[in-house]
Amino acid sequence: MPVSDAHRIQTSDLDTPPRLLLGPGPSNAHPRVLRALSNRQVGHLDPTFIHLMNEVQSLLKYAWQTENPVTIPVSGTGSAAMEAAVANTVESGDSVLVGCNGYFGERMVDMASRYGASVTRMEAAWGTAFDLETIRTAMESCRPQVLGLVHAETSTGARQPLEGVRDLCDEFDCLLIIDTVTSLGGVELFLDEWGVDAAYSGTQKCLSCPPGLGPLTLGPRVLERLEKRSRPVPNWYLDMSLVGKYWGSERTYHHTAPINMNYGLREALRLIAEEDLEARWERHRTNANLLWDGLADLGLSCHVDKEIRLPSLTTVRVPDGVDSGQVARTLLTEYNIEIAGGLGALAGKVWRVGLMGFNSRPENVMLLLAALKNVLHR
Repeated sequence: MPVSDAHRIQTSDLDTPPRLLLGPGPSNAHPRVLRALSNRQVGHLDPTFIHLMNEVQSLLKYAWQTENPVTIPVSGTGSAAMEAAVANTVESGDSVLVGCNGYFGERMVDMASRYGASVTRMEAAWGTAFDLETIRTAMESCRPQVLGLVHAETSTGARQPLEGVRDLCDEFDCLLIIDTVTSLGGVELFLDEWGVDAAYSGTQKCLSCPPGLGPLTLGPRVLERLEKRSRPVPNWYLDMSLVGKYWGSERTYHHTAPINMNYGLREALRLIAEEDLEARWERHRTNANLLWDGLADLGLSCHVDKEIRLPSLTTVRVPDGVDSGQVARTLLTEYNIEIAGGLGALAGKVWRVGLMGFNSRPENVMLLLAALKNVLHR
């Protein structure tokens, strides 16, 4: 048999364009994070790495404002952390209530259904949030064991208020899961104060780290339920009764962790601690307001009411007669600026603009506004 010529294929050095990533994610990684990623590898059970694991867990707890014992980066993207949250809280036959006011509520419905839950959809218009009375009415109807809400809906730019939701969950003996993919590290989060039982996120948004890890936190009520399951978690890789032994005091081997990605996450979380959470949240608010005022000056409006608008992600209504895709393509090809179009019900109707983590800076806002003005005025 002749030897393949595949080895003779000529390739060039990788040379990626200098994009400014102002879409819904990923955001540009902080230079210190990129340097941390290039550190020498050690083994995933090396004492140096175990010490780093401890630091990552402590820093994640700070960012989420929680003391949950299981607070770890899942080896996978944010969607893996999302599935881990669902897999470890939902058993076949459970009643699960999910708030569907955007694309990622729909994804939570899909995941819970695949684990055999009886899922009830609590629906609202894309770009709005649920009030306590609406949640109560839905809970009275389906009596859920699990309530899933998207705190930061990446498809709409809407923030779900969580004050008072824990009281409802206590009344109905219900676990509370929230999606913080676009809020962790950029928007106020007080998991313990709000009584959140499980939350998940991604590294590539307000943490300004490349995608590849999925922060996950599970509270005491989830762990108690995990111990009492009638059957094992049907997803071996994401079973926290197994993974937790690697991230717990035992440090028992489960899988080979992505070592360098954890280097990067540690540095990203160190940056948050150095800046201070409240200062970081205020920076995101300040730059979001600068963007919103600038959009208004261009005659553009935001899709979400200001009271529940995310400072990390803004949905901008596309003016009548404007090709949303062409504007985004022109910004990318002529200005190296990435923004994104709408998803689902908002496809073609909005642009999604992210100001996340390292990218939430006034010079980026002014650059985008100037470029957008030039493109729209053609």
